[in-house]
This record gives sequence, C-alpha cells and structure tokens, in this order.
Amino acid sequence: MRTGYYSVVRPPRKTFDPAALYDYAVRALGRKMRTVAELKRLLRQRVVRGENGEAAVEAVIHKLKEQRYLNDSEYAATYASYRQNREKFGQRRVIADLKAKGVHTEVIGKAVGSAYSGVNEEKLARQHLARKRLRKPATRKEAARIFRSLLHAGFTSRVIFSILRKWNVDDESIDEMETQMENLGPEEPLA
Repeated sequence: MRTGYYSVVRPPRKTFDPAALYDYAVRALGRKMRTVAELKRLLRQRVVRGENGEAAVEAVIHKLKEQRYLNDSEYAATYASYRQNREKFGQRRVIADLKAKGVHTEVIGKAVGSAYSGVNEEKLARQHLARKRLRKPATRKEAARIFRSLLHAGFTSRVIFSILRKWNVDDESIDEMETQMENLGPEEPLA
C-alpha cells in the first residue's frame, strides 16, 4: 500500500455570463493596466469554450475600448516612459517586453520612439549601472557581468562596448565579448 500519494480534486472554474464577465474585466483593469491581448487571455479562462464564449470576450473587449478603459497605445506609451524614466532600461528591452505582452509592432514603434526621443543611450546605460550599483570593473569576470547586465537591460552592443572602453577594460576582454555577440547573431534593428 502506497502512502503519501493523493490527488487533489479542484472544483471547475467559475464561468461568467457577459454582464459578470464585463464586471470581472473592469475589476482586473482596476488592479493593473493590461493590454488587449493580456485581458483577452484572462477573460478566456472565465467563459465556456466555443463560439459563445469567444463572442462574449470580444463583446467585452469592444465595450471597454469604446469606454476608453482599454487602449494599447496609451498602455505602450505609459509602459515605455516608465521603463525609460524609472527603471533605466534600453529600447530593446522595452520593445521585447511590449511584444511579449501582445502589443502590435506599429504601436510599439510609436510609443518607444516617443519615449526615447532625445535620450542619450550611453547616459541612460550609465544610470542603469548606477541604479544596479555596478561600478567600474576590476576583473574580466566583473566586466563580463556588466556586459551581460547591460545587454539584458536592452542596450546595444555599441553602447556597452563604448562604456567598457571608457572604463579602460582590457582589449582582450572586449574582443572576447564581441566574439560572443557575433555568435549570438546580428542585433535586431529598433522598431
């Protein structure tokens, strides 16, 4: 006889009628801003699968757009501005995050272009390093850590290598990092 094994039986998820689904969507938007794609994913979990459920989701989304509770352009503009001003992220990171949230490429291009117009990317990268409390590297390992951190934060390799060169990081380390970048493939152009 086996002990310690048991199965958990979960009750089925509660499904909503169109009016309750709308109320649920408004409450969800009250908790945090969401993109159209994010809200659709959330609502689809609360309706019966099939045409009726999908029609209810689309009706709620349409109503929320009409009432201006849901707007991907405003969401993308707010998101890009916040990530640039507060978190000091580069354009590439913001673009990738917005794509993951289901925002259309044209909307992303306008929002990010507006938020980052006139921004000195190298200065922003230095602010990001200060925010993360990363200082001038003393070893190759520290230089590589800074490189990875800036790359993950969405800065271009041109900006990263410029900062490392100004910090007098040895050429051998920079060459090694450049080789790693070439192995990753070409950088995607900004939207």
